[in-house]
Amino acid sequence: MSLLFLWLFLIGVALGLPIFFVLLLAPALSLWMDGSLSLYIQIVSRLFNGIYSFPLMAIPLFMLAGELMNSGQITARIVAFSQALIGRIRGSLAHVNILSSILFAGLSGSAVADASAIGSMMIPAMEKAGYSRRFAAAITAASAVIGPIIPPSIIMIIYAFIMQISPGALFAAGVVPGLLIGVALMAATALMGKRLNLPRDEAPLPRQERILAIRQAILPLMTPVILLGGILSGIFTPTEAAGVAVVYTFVISFFVLKTVKLADIPGILRRTALLSGTILLVIGASVAFAWMATITGLPRRLAEITLGFSDNRVVLLILLNVLLFLVGMVLDAGPALLILGPVLAPIFVGQLGLDPLHFAIIMCVNATVGLVTPPFGLVLFVTSAVSREPISGVLSAMLPFLLVEIGVILLLTFVPELCLTLPHWLGFR
Repeated sequence: MSLLFLWLFLIGVALGLPIFFVLLLAPALSLWMDGSLSLYIQIVSRLFNGIYSFPLMAIPLFMLAGELMNSGQITARIVAFSQALIGRIRGSLAHVNILSSILFAGLSGSAVADASAIGSMMIPAMEKAGYSRRFAAAITAASAVIGPIIPPSIIMIIYAFIMQISPGALFAAGVVPGLLIGVALMAATALMGKRLNLPRDEAPLPRQERILAIRQAILPLMTPVILLGGILSGIFTPTEAAGVAVVYTFVISFFVLKTVKLADIPGILRRTALLSGTILLVIGASVAFAWMATITGLPRRLAEITLGFSDNRVVLLILLNVLLFLVGMVLDAGPALLILGPVLAPIFVGQLGLDPLHFAIIMCVNATVGLVTPPFGLVLFVTSAVSREPISGVLSAMLPFLLVEIGVILLLTFVPELCLTLPHWLGFR
């Protein structure tokens, strides 16, 4: 069977067609042109089987939890808590932005949620404090990519489902890489702070305000403790953890903080349903596309081509990162993982012997950083909209941070212990 479907897919992406339709139309048209109409039923079957899965229930539940957090002003409490910790450092609000993203990552697992929620508060505050709007938008976009890396993570759930690996192990493997990106961004901000003379808070935050900010953040910050503790200890699965997250955030927002009203619930559910439906349809279409790739022998052919470039492990790993970076420029994180995971895993896990968790982290981090690369970086669009700054301006200010994140990716690629030590210590093999 020919690889016509691959060329049709690339043409559809280049034309800017919605990814869901491209993933289905490319195999369907290819089968029609090859005269294999009897296989159409397989595409439909894979589409529904790809969605009909208990682990994937975690996606709409985590998204619902994220909507409840945003509507319940939990994000504002996290930002205030971060300000209380590091407000006196030069470039303090930039550091607060990054730290808030790290903390919010343990709640939502979504870069877009991070960029919109934190950006809507931090960008105006940073601009008022003397930062350029361009710089504020850039640091918001750069730090938002931490969201899907530190667990819980929606894209990790997707990857674990499609590649049949433990979500708990993948969550554990993402903790250190996510923190490493946050620390690296803070280090870059500190260096830039001196050169750009970034503002700082001259007067310390009053002691009573610091105590209040810490007290108000305790309940929201217990969310990742409960979720990760429950998952890693085996008390509940990631899908059940998503349900726990919804119940916990609803209780905090509705009964404790009373920042979510009954009138807000329909809007929250509507936004969750729309976003979840979009993601699940793309997952189902990706499963059908991956089946087409398998029966045409695409992974085997790609392995032969890739290994034909060189038999040097270092060269091949660099080529992997270059490929993922380029793909991230034109595909969203979820589709990129769903399409390339089954294609590349036989090469780098099967042929080169990479640990499946190590390979998964390389894939996930690259795909996430792709959210801030043009021309289709979704986080770029969100921060541009929130800040009212042109995408070109956000991107130019973000280049130093993007280089830092690429450096972290290379470090994770060639020092696998950064990804594997924690899951191995927790008993995942």
